[in-house]
Order: sequence, then structure tokens, then C-alpha cells
Amino acid sequence: AQLPDFLKELEVYDTKYNGSVITKLAFKLLFLTFVRSSELREATWSEINFDKAEWRIPASRMKMDEEHIVPLSRQSIALFKQVHDLTMPHYGDYIFPSRQSPRKTISENTFGKAIDKLGYKGLATAHGCRGTASTILNENGWRPDVIERQLAHCERDQVRAAYNHAQYLPERKQMMQWWADKIDEL
Repeated sequence: AQLPDFLKELEVYDTKYNGSVITKLAFKLLFLTFVRSSELREATWSEINFDKAEWRIPASRMKMDEEHIVPLSRQSIALFKQVHDLTMPHYGDYIFPSRQSPRKTISENTFGKAIDKLGYKGLATAHGCRGTASTILNENGWRPDVIERQLAHCERDQVRAAYNHAQYLPERKQMMQWWADKIDEL
């Protein structure tokens, strides 16, 4: 119920709250992609394919040690391009480099500090974006297997996993665009 108000405040994070525009864009991408915050913070430009509208997170950075494909909505692509224009000419391959040390990523505390500034301390967490997305997607009839795969919750049944090479990718692409449109609506 508080999500629309949170998103409105996030929109003015860099102006009203004197926060970093990069943090604002990162948080918006966290909502749109509902990846783990470490996966977003440590992302590199080499993982993003603008032509395919995909973000391929290598297995080495994933909790379950398996490559994860994140279909990118039109809104996510636009945000990544905004970040690219702000950081790429000045920094290395990290999408969200630290201002203090460009060879490092933004801090693991970045999202928590933003939540505090926005007045949602104790009410929201960065990881909560995942639960919020899952709840809303389930409430709106998206198949649980598709949602779980997008959350990078891997199939534990090895026989079933062996036959699931497509990983529901076409349906996940539709779902991610629907989710981005829903965030815009909220």
C-alpha cells in the first residue's frame, strides 16, 4: 500500500533529499529488475546487452552459482542508458562505481541510507523489492514457476531442471515489461 508513495519520494531523491542521482537510478533499477542488491551493485557494462534487452549475470556473482538472465524492460534499458551517460565516460566497467574509488562499486549501505533519507527506515529494505515484486506478480496471476525463475530461485529437481533449458524466457520477458508498466502506473 505504501509503494506508490515510496516511488514518488524516490523520484525526487536527488533534488528534495539532496541524494545522488546514481543512487536514485540504481534504486529504480532494483525495483524494475528485482535482483539482489549485490547483483546490481557489482554489475558491469559487459553484462548488459542493449540489442537483446538482456542482462546476463555470470554464475560467479550469483548466489546459486548459475548464470542468470534478466530480461530488460523498455524502462530498464532507458535507465541503464542514463547511468551509462553519467558514469561510463569517467569510470571503468562497473555500472555503479563508488564516487570515492571508481575501481570499487557503490557501498552495500547505499540503499539503506537512501531508505533512511526517504523516511522509510524500519519500513523498507532493498531486499524487500524482491518480495514486493513477487507478491504483486503472484496477485496478478503470473505463474509461480516463472516468478521464481526470475528471482533466480533455481529448480532443485535436477531432472526437471535438465529439461528447462528455456528457463521460461519468453514469458519472463512479458512479465518484466508488465512489471515495469505496473511500477510506472503506481
